[in-house]
Amino acid sequence: MTAAAIVAGLVAAALADWRWLLVAQREHYLAGSATRFALRWWRRGPNLVLAGAAVLGVVLSPITPAAGIVGALAVAAGPFGFPVRPRSPGPLVWTTRLRTVAAVTGGIQIVVVAGAALIGAGVPVAGIVALVSPLTVDGVLAGLRPLEDRRAGRFVEQARRRLEAVGPDVVAITGSYGKTTTKRYAAHLMAGAKRVVPSPASFNNRAGLSRAVNEQLAPGTEVFIAEMGTYGPGEIAALVEWCRPRVAAITAIGPVHLERFGTEDAILRAKAEILEGADVAVLNVDDPRLAALAGDLERAGRTVVRSASVDRSAEVVATADGDRLVLLRSGVTLGAASLPDAPLEDVAVAAALALAVGVPTETVAAALGSLPEVPNRRTLTPLSTGAVAVDDTFNSNPAGCRAALATMARHATAGGRRVVVTPGMVELGATGHPRAPRRRDEPCRPARRRRRGGRRGTGRGRRRRPPRPGREVGAGPHRSRRHRAVREPAARPLPLG
Repeated sequence: MTAAAIVAGLVAAALADWRWLLVAQREHYLAGSATRFALRWWRRGPNLVLAGAAVLGVVLSPITPAAGIVGALAVAAGPFGFPVRPRSPGPLVWTTRLRTVAAVTGGIQIVVVAGAALIGAGVPVAGIVALVSPLTVDGVLAGLRPLEDRRAGRFVEQARRRLEAVGPDVVAITGSYGKTTTKRYAAHLMAGAKRVVPSPASFNNRAGLSRAVNEQLAPGTEVFIAEMGTYGPGEIAALVEWCRPRVAAITAIGPVHLERFGTEDAILRAKAEILEGADVAVLNVDDPRLAALAGDLERAGRTVVRSASVDRSAEVVATADGDRLVLLRSGVTLGAASLPDAPLEDVAVAAALALAVGVPTETVAAALGSLPEVPNRRTLTPLSTGAVAVDDTFNSNPAGCRAALATMARHATAGGRRVVVTPGMVELGATGHPRAPRRRDEPCRPARRRRRGGRRGTGRGRRRRPPRPGREVGAGPHRSRRHRAVREPAARPLPLG
């Protein structure tokens, strides 16, 4: 029985490690993330009872190994509802870094349990090891961080030397949302006059950007467009130390990663790090915080290009005139095209960036009519049932939610049914966010009210017939749009950032 209890504890620890390694990878290997999510999950409803059973089993295990087995089973089974193989964004990806973290974590656990077994304490220690798996994962992440920094530093130095050798104008883009879309639009608007290399997909951290430079920056490249993201203060500042932009843009400030930053002012300060050393700052002044920042920079003698889709006083404006997209510079029309189903504020920022690096106005104007579709950003897909799916599954935030719902409304047929498919919106802080959709005329709330068996929003319960032709379906990601999740973000936490 003793051996069985020790094995049960090690198996439970392995299963727990799998869960919290998944969190660690999704959270960019930030030490503390596994424990933070573990506490949140284990304090939810029935998981609290299960956690109590696990602790009680460990406490009683010195008396009887059977209690240790019960405790191990509780750890192995919980927390209930945690997706060990999530469909979005997917299961564990066994990269070199993850394999290293997993090997060190497992090695420490085996050594500790083996040592305890030699002195007759194997059963309770095996249970404790399983219980504190998230703490162990976080400890390993913290311990390996210096080694990872040193390893990544080699690639960063290689990328810095390559940038110096090729000598492109670096255009850097950040923002709470709209980064990737703006990057795609900017590359498209510049391509008619410049040799442009944008960083691929969402390669917006140190590892992704250095890889993009080392693998894709070819001699003769005139413009390198770098998307820069951040999970906390100082991250963008570290990026611009070696990938120094000549032109830098901030697309928007909003409640994305608000749980990490605390306030949108803190988000603004972190995003504004991108402007350090840039010759030109492009700011979307439809955002009040960015409008205020533009004024501060101008008073400090910095060169600022104001872009907007609403504020017609901005230097570069992309606006809708009926069914036409009109681009203006200092009040003068540069060009027009059919109105795309695209965020016009991102079009304005992209156009300002193109003009800032010297792309002729006629080249920018000519490219307006062929703006690329950005995958999984409000893309329309006809389904075999005759319904139309609005695919906005890349990411979400309150502003993006409203835009996706507006897209669905624009393409809806008269009398057609509208369905929102979404697991909710997370990382909005302790109280959610007041700009999240809440009115009954916005589809988020009706989606919440339609409950037909199973758990709301999970797709379980009674089977539903596919929508008849003429009905629309909106699909959302793990950071998406359910009203209940906006109001009570801590009530249904996800292991994904």
